[in-house]
Amino acid sequence: MTDHALPVSRRAALILAVASLGGLMMLVWPLLLRVQPTDRVDPPFLFLALLPVVIAVVLAELSEGGVDTRVLAVLGVLSAIIAILRGLSPGLGGVELTFFLLVLAGRVFGPGFGFVLGVTSLFASALMTAGVGPWLPFQMLVSAWVGMGAGLLPRRVTGRWEIAMLAAYGVVAAYLYGLLMNLSGWPFLLGIVIPGHEQTALSFDPAAPLWENLQRFGAYTLITSTGSFDTGRAITNAIAIVVVGPAVLTTLRRAARRATVVGTAHRPDPSAAASGG
Repeated sequence: MTDHALPVSRRAALILAVASLGGLMMLVWPLLLRVQPTDRVDPPFLFLALLPVVIAVVLAELSEGGVDTRVLAVLGVLSAIIAILRGLSPGLGGVELTFFLLVLAGRVFGPGFGFVLGVTSLFASALMTAGVGPWLPFQMLVSAWVGMGAGLLPRRVTGRWEIAMLAAYGVVAAYLYGLLMNLSGWPFLLGIVIPGHEQTALSFDPAAPLWENLQRFGAYTLITSTGSFDTGRAITNAIAIVVVGPAVLTTLRRAARRATVVGTAHRPDPSAAASGG
């Protein structure tokens, strides 16, 4: 199998790592706080405003590594297809055709491309389905991780083992996506401990220790999505990757061969050099 993953420079890898760390801190901040019940708690939304800047920098870095307008065109086409698939499968019962193509594209084009595709495809789908809201930046970020993770899977795995690996990754990614999205909204859906807010046994308590909040969140996500939406999404990902994965991988790799700029080194002709030609 010829590897057509787009090269990621060290600087781009550092940017992705810093952006991912910042995004992770934005998601897990409720578990890291210990404040008094009377204190006001605000999430660190600054990173969300920086996300477009991160995407622009990563695209610029990928361009230096061998990306031209044809790769950007592939990015646009894939973003549109994923947006359409998401509109056709709005996640009822967890049946959602958003992530299998993101996983396959990240596998072929690499982690940098997968990260950007996760952001652009979710943004495009939100515009098409009127799904713009405070949850959108979190969806874009977690989807970017899904695409990037697919690009980081071992490159030497091929054939049926590759499909099995991608299907297993699709299952794991489905559960992690649901887990992280639940974490992004959990402190607000059940109320933060401030005067006048009614609390439940599953509510986030900023004054509680980490282990107690982990137990609360674990019970919350298990009840609300793990056994329903996340499982449906995992099954959908696995079936889609197994059924159409081989054909889609072949198509994407053919597109990658045509779109990726590859330099060719030519050894100088000694006779031409001797004659001064």
